[in-house]
Amino acid sequence: MPTVLRIDGYRFFFYSDDQNEPPHVHVSSGGKKAKFWLDPVELARTTGYTMVEVNRIWRIVLDNAELLRERWDEFYRTHQP
Repeated sequence: MPTVLRIDGYRFFFYSDDQNEPPHVHVSSGGKKAKFWLDPVELARTTGYTMVEVNRIWRIVLDNAELLRERWDEFYRTHQP
């Protein structure tokens, strides 16, 4: 589970076995979780976050979408089964 970004207490990461899904990023903090698709940026699901927090995280994902997509491509290019 490589961490690709940490901002405002949120950890953005990938699971190594997610390469068969469209590009996305997982987010966690304080036992709460979310998953965002990257192309286009959309909320896939969340557990525990309020809508205010979801909107804050969504903005972070949008602001860093290019970086997150680059990290996705790099990670799965080098970690193929």
